[in-house]
Amino acid sequence: MTTNQTQNAKRLSSASLPTVQSSTPALRPTRFGLAYLLLVVLTLVGCINYGLSLGYGLTFLLGGVWVMASTGVARAARQVRLNLTAPAGATAGQEALFTLSVTSTVAGAVTVVLKSSGGDTRTLDTRTVTLRVGAGEVRTLGVPFPARGRGPLTVTPLRPAALDFLGLWGASLEAPAPVTVNVAPAPEVGAPPALSRTVPGLGDGQTRTRGDEEFAGLRPYIPGDSPRQISWRHVARTGNLLTRETDAPQGRVRLLDWADAGVVSGGETEARLSRLAAWVTELSGAGQPFALKLPSGALEAGSGEGQRLLALKLLARVAPFPAVTLPAKVKMLGATDADALRVTLLALAFTLAPAVLRQPLWDSALVAGLLTYGAIRTRLKLPALPTWALGLTAGLAAVALNASYGTLLGRDAGTALLALLVALKTAESQDRRDGHLLVLLGLFFASTHFFHSQGPLTALHAVLSVALLLAAASRWTAPARQDREEEVALPSTLVRSGTLLALAAPLALTLFVLFPRPESPLWQLPIQGGTTTGLSSEIRAGEYSNLAQNRAVAFRADFTGALPAPDQRYWRGPVYEAYDGQSWKQLRLGGGSPSIESLASAPAWKYTLTLEASGNPWLLTLDTPTQLPQGTLLTTAFQAVSLRPVTARRRVTVESRPARLGVSENPERLQYDLYLPPGQSPRAAALGREWQKLPPQGRIDTALDYLRGGGFTYTLSPPLLPEQDRVDSFLFGTKQGFCEHYAQSFVFLMRAAGLPARIVGGYLGGEQNPDGGYLIVRQQDAHAWAEVWIQGQGWQRVDPTAVVAPARVSAGLSTALTQPLASAAAAPTSLSRLGLRLDALQSRWNDLIVGYDGGQQQALLLRVGLGSVGSVPYLAVLPLLLGLALLPALWWLRRQALPRDPAARALHRLTVRLGLPRAPGETPSAYAARAAAARPHQAPALDEVVNAYQVARYAPGDSAEALKALTAALRKVKR
Repeated sequence: MTTNQTQNAKRLSSASLPTVQSSTPALRPTRFGLAYLLLVVLTLVGCINYGLSLGYGLTFLLGGVWVMASTGVARAARQVRLNLTAPAGATAGQEALFTLSVTSTVAGAVTVVLKSSGGDTRTLDTRTVTLRVGAGEVRTLGVPFPARGRGPLTVTPLRPAALDFLGLWGASLEAPAPVTVNVAPAPEVGAPPALSRTVPGLGDGQTRTRGDEEFAGLRPYIPGDSPRQISWRHVARTGNLLTRETDAPQGRVRLLDWADAGVVSGGETEARLSRLAAWVTELSGAGQPFALKLPSGALEAGSGEGQRLLALKLLARVAPFPAVTLPAKVKMLGATDADALRVTLLALAFTLAPAVLRQPLWDSALVAGLLTYGAIRTRLKLPALPTWALGLTAGLAAVALNASYGTLLGRDAGTALLALLVALKTAESQDRRDGHLLVLLGLFFASTHFFHSQGPLTALHAVLSVALLLAAASRWTAPARQDREEEVALPSTLVRSGTLLALAAPLALTLFVLFPRPESPLWQLPIQGGTTTGLSSEIRAGEYSNLAQNRAVAFRADFTGALPAPDQRYWRGPVYEAYDGQSWKQLRLGGGSPSIESLASAPAWKYTLTLEASGNPWLLTLDTPTQLPQGTLLTTAFQAVSLRPVTARRRVTVESRPARLGVSENPERLQYDLYLPPGQSPRAAALGREWQKLPPQGRIDTALDYLRGGGFTYTLSPPLLPEQDRVDSFLFGTKQGFCEHYAQSFVFLMRAAGLPARIVGGYLGGEQNPDGGYLIVRQQDAHAWAEVWIQGQGWQRVDPTAVVAPARVSAGLSTALTQPLASAAAAPTSLSRLGLRLDALQSRWNDLIVGYDGGQQQALLLRVGLGSVGSVPYLAVLPLLLGLALLPALWWLRRQALPRDPAARALHRLTVRLGLPRAPGETPSAYAARAAAARPHQAPALDEVVNAYQVARYAPGDSAEALKALTAALRKVKR
């Protein structure tokens, strides 16, 4: 072995020793991480504006995931090493296959940008490589680059980084040095034979050349060397690859001369080189030795693969290098990761599923069809839908949705359009950027479900949707490896995303409790749509009977003290005074406020209303409210209203007391409440006029007696009334009706009898929940009654339905329909008791989670002594609590970073004890040698630890005893 070869082997051995990244990895969010953070900010702004309590929780959970994903990435980056190797040779016009190897002691993903440049240093091609690597694995990947022309082809690694599970964060890695391959000229096709020029050999044993007769020494391994020539004994001893060289006596060999190539090719440089390359290939293939003579240098005689590579390398270095045409700038479509796209489509289908119950059938069918087409594309080679087709579909769908909802800005129309746009995007998705966009859109859509409901099931669905979408995001971080079950199987990925959500939960809970909750929105946009309570600004026959078939909860009332009696549970809502012969509407009338004279002897009720979203500004209160929450007022019709509609579940505390209302009333209102449209229901009008000579109370009693003894029945399905003379048709014809039929007919008779009268809408009754002690008022409890004004007494409540079906007041709607004269409701069934228990849980959920607003937050802060939001104690404690919320995650991540094998864990403790990290791919023996060089006095103890480790890890026998010996050896190593 020559002196130069020995020096090269030493340099190779020194360069191959494992090294630890010296600088601290720089941690920064990826592009996907920045987009994810922007999504969190947008959802937070939406929650602030619309007061979505569960939206806060989901937003903080997503934010916690963003924070938790950053922990451990920098630590993992210290355990990763990259190496880039150039191929032994390359030919112009073909591809040069560079080898990227990743060595890591922890599982993760790595990304690096590779740029190629030619002899003029211009960038030719760029590749972004992202791959997964297992713990303790050395993974290699071939990265092809086009060899566009003869000469040096250099590949430079840029921005290498270790990625977290979701690809939100990247920690910088130490970039490998650029590597260069010399691109040989392409051999001439059909080249003539080389001239018969030879170089004489002495043949006396003094002059030797490469051959396979005798051992000549060792040299560093060159890619392409035969495995039979590698000295495996040195590999086992040093870990370095060395190749055995052999030689033979020199004889006569062919000489490939630059001048000879010029004779037959016309003298052009590239033509000469191409012909020489063809001759080199021909002689190497025949196994003939040859020598090469060029103006820039010469190659001694030799044969074999090494000789061929050296000859092509010389040909590649001949100057000047030819001009290389840069690749055209075209849009490159990345290869679609079918597995990641399938998981993403599954997550989106689950996320969009609840919208099927709210949007038009055609929209749901279109969304399902687009998702199905996307799923088929992952199995078959179907093209992506063209952009013009997607745009046309989106435009037509927007027009149709606008026709269905009357707007595109509302809650229902907006979410339906968003679902369609997400589905359209799946039909054209191609690469990782598209996949990340689909994940972000899915996360945003999951938060929109809280516009419709904030119940426990909605919250559970949102969390599961997020877990699935995060699992899909992890698939886009790097291509899944089919040889790794934990990467291919969805359940294992879902477990990891669920674990990340669980780690983020303490931080999310802390922010949910302490993050400031503004009381007013940032801007006003329509939440949409139709009223969910059914109470509207007008009433006509049939309105309340339809509503009575709806068991949805309108509100819950939690009383401080005893509950009011059943006949006192009239929940006052809108007041209808304007009558046009067909419908009754609310009246806005100026003038002075009527009088309110509270009855001091009557009991007062203090209660908390939990109102469900209705889209209306009405508060449903008992009798006359004497204390209203901030942002509400009492109208001149004694109706409590909020300054802004109830678009989300809201809790308000009210105090009410019976009172004499309107003893002093606006004369203009009283006159208006006597008005009857001319010509409407003449028989009823004549009947009422017959009672005008009676005293006011006598007129009321006479009308009630007429209904009580007139053969009227209480029913949910009364016959339809004609457009004209509706009251006559009811009183003298059908005699079947619901509460609104009796209320409007009674008010009509009272006005005809000369008494101001109006209809009051609201709810009657409420079901007591024994588990919570509160009243549940449902939509089916909607009710209408009458108010009659009497001089000196004011407005008197009269319920004409009670004389036809007394059970409606004392026993509730269900009993009144079957037993109108019953005095009490039937005993609840086992199923109804179960429903009440579930409702109690729902109520507690509403109180603790959904109803948590600025007022409750302020009360909580005062109870624990933190003052108000922004106070000194609040600002002092907030960072401490946030830090404590991170401790469980940090403990878990630190625990997960430890090796699972007990022996490997003991070796990890050794590195901690010494304060000397172990480099990626470094064997225990090599690490011990490096540690002993730094601490010579510890060398014997380190050797003992390594020997004990080898026994515990590989030797047969009792592993428990071997681990005890390893632990004992570890204690001998001083810190």
